[in-house]
Amino acid sequence: MKCIMIIENSLPIGLIANTAASMGISLSAAITDLTGRDIIDKSGRRHSGITNIPVPILTAEQKTIKDLYDKLLEDSDPDLYVIGFSNIAQASLHYDDYEEKMSNISASDLEMLGICLYGLKKKVNKLTGNLSMLR
Repeated sequence: MKCIMIIENSLPIGLIANTAASMGISLSAAITDLTGRDIIDKSGRRHSGITNIPVPILTAEQKTIKDLYDKLLEDSDPDLYVIGFSNIAQASLHYDDYEEKMSNISASDLEMLGICLYGLKKKVNKLTGNLSMLR
C-alpha cells in the first residue's frame, strides 16, 4: 500500500502544514494499522508509535488537484481511499460550521487545497507520478 499527499503549491507554509496534518489525522482514523506500536527507549521512556509507511508530500496547482479529486470521486475505485481538504475545511472554525458550509456548496464551487491518496502502490503511482515533491 502507498500513501501520497498532494497540496496546492501556492499555499503559505502554515496552511501546507495544516492541510497535511488534517488529512493525516483523517487517514489514521479511517485506516487501521497505519502506526506502529509504542516503543520503549533504553532509559525506559515510552515513545508513541509513529507512521509505519512513508508519506511523500507532492505539490500541484489547485486546478490539477481539483480535477484529480473530482475524477477520483467519480471513478469510486475501491482500491483507493481518497481524502480531500478544501477551502471550506480550512476556513471552518468547528465541525458543525464545516458541515453547514459543505451542505450549501456545490462540488464545482469547492477549491481543493489538498488531497490524500491511500491504496495500491501501482494505482497511486500512476495517478501521481508526474507531480513534484514539496520543497
